Amino acid sequence: MRYLIVGCGRVGSALAKYLDADGHEVIVVDENATAFKRLGQKFKGHVVVGTGIDYDVLKRAGAATADGFVAVTNGDNRNIMAALIAQRMFKIKRVVARIYDPPRGQMYRELGVETVCPTTVGAKLIRDVLMEAPWSSLQSFDFGKLTSISATITQSDAGKTIGEIEKSGRIRIAAVRRTSGGVTIASSDMVLEEGDEVNAVVAPDAISEFAQRFGTATPAARMTA
Repeated sequence: MRYLIVGCGRVGSALAKYLDADGHEVIVVDENATAFKRLGQKFKGHVVVGTGIDYDVLKRAGAATADGFVAVTNGDNRNIMAALIAQRMFKIKRVVARIYDPPRGQMYRELGVETVCPTTVGAKLIRDVLMEAPWSSLQSFDFGKLTSISATITQSDAGKTIGEIEKSGRIRIAAVRRTSGGVTIASSDMVLEEGDEVNAVVAPDAISEFAQRFGTATPAARMTA
């Protein structure tokens, strides 16, 4: 896949290196040429000096053939303008912009531009740490839209099936580590036992619900086979 990233700050450079390491073709655009030093010597992608809100710069960077576009400069306005150019002028199907102001992020999502708001994500993470949530967040997928979380089954949920725990489009159990040992792929008719550890994929608006359900559980460790 071919990805175009506008902004080579700490987030943009880290994302570029991740995608590059995964074998994708990556092009990074930034007004400051010295910013590309963050990419390191192992980066195999391409760099373009220029502003991400300039049509000609994006065209030179290969926006016309990009599979995905990310705008992560320090300015909300620049990120949105760059994202709209990518979406409407270059017809890039997957466009993501970083927005610090939550209300503006929601507005642009309604216009079809995916946004990630560090303000909201950071606040939720801090809230969960303060609450001492009894589950461990393993990693986020798709720019924070989904989170993989593990938790331990308590007596109140023992005897229930996975299908009874899951919520369509909100909570999906992916794997179970049995009290007897070993990790198995979850199935909707699997009956849970007290002490089982489940790994769930949870939507952002269901994290609090998930935490409350397992509020008496002990912290769960990373799940390994």
